[in-house]
Amino acid sequence: MKMNHQQSSRDDRTDNVERLQDMVQNTIENIEASQETMAFASDEERQRIEAKNKRREESIEAFRNEIKDEASDRENGYR
Repeated sequence: MKMNHQQSSRDDRTDNVERLQDMVQNTIENIEASQETMAFASDEERQRIEAKNKRREESIEAFRNEIKDEASDRENGYR
């Protein structure tokens, strides 16, 4: 019986900062688009959008903290 062994791929972190920055930008764009939608939304929909945007703001803060960590790690050679 032949066994297939897969080697685990190395953790490639070289583009993490850029990917996280893209995620921040996309999230900001989603907030802006949803704010435009709120002009036509019912009260209930508006509350849902506001709650979702609050979660998006929290995500942006977490992304930015992770960007700082990744940038620092990059400068230190990912030790």
